Amino acid sequence: MQPHETIARAIRGAANDGRPALVAFLTAGFPRRDDFAGQLAAIGEVADVIEIGVPFSAPMADGMTIQRSSQVALRQGVSLRWILEALAAMPSRPHAPLLLMSYLNPLLAYGLDRLPADARAAGVAGFIVPDLPFEESGELRDALDAEGLALVQMVTPVTPASRLAVLCEAARGFVYAVTMTGTTGKSVTVPDDVLAYMDRVRAVSPVPVCAGFGIRSAEQVRRMTGHVDGVVVGSALVEVLERGDNPATFLRELRAG
Repeated sequence: MQPHETIARAIRGAANDGRPALVAFLTAGFPRRDDFAGQLAAIGEVADVIEIGVPFSAPMADGMTIQRSSQVALRQGVSLRWILEALAAMPSRPHAPLLLMSYLNPLLAYGLDRLPADARAAGVAGFIVPDLPFEESGELRDALDAEGLALVQMVTPVTPASRLAVLCEAARGFVYAVTMTGTTGKSVTVPDDVLAYMDRVRAVSPVPVCAGFGIRSAEQVRRMTGHVDGVVVGSALVEVLERGDNPATFLRELRAG
């Protein structure tokens, strides 16, 4: 089984429990770099997929919480190279598949010729690159495909139907369905039109569909059940880590929805 297939399998496996999968995001090295391995272990107790944020100085798709976490991690010397080396050195990694969420510049700086093999060796199953337009993603997609790694595609409520079909067909692992336009972190109500949008994405996607941006309550998860295959929780979980609270407890409460 290729790494990208483990992502889809993990998300679909949550259906056996009658619930959406949990895709849990953390910024690597926040709030303390030395806590990274412990955070992964705790989150991996509950999450179906773990999304590891690569700190970047200009995270344009992220709200204030994740921007702040990136700055703190960068000041501690956390980089894409550090993350891959830390993952590779771990005696055991979470059972949940690992994704890296990175803006394009850190990937280019690392080198697309070396990145896919190094990522796979470190246990990474795929990437989310929010500032990479699909039309410019061919080189990275080909490089990742060669190692069986996912490049998750992102869609929004305003993505035209024709483009939606193209993005879903190209997606590996899952389709990231953004619940709103703008930046991450804002709490989102889940009106009927958002659920209808999720239904449209699922109807054309050959891979699971996960909803993200603003997911922070069990009520939201309950509302989306039956309309998505998974939910992505980011800023809310980063805030839990910032407070020093137990991420597994928070995720269990979210999953109880």
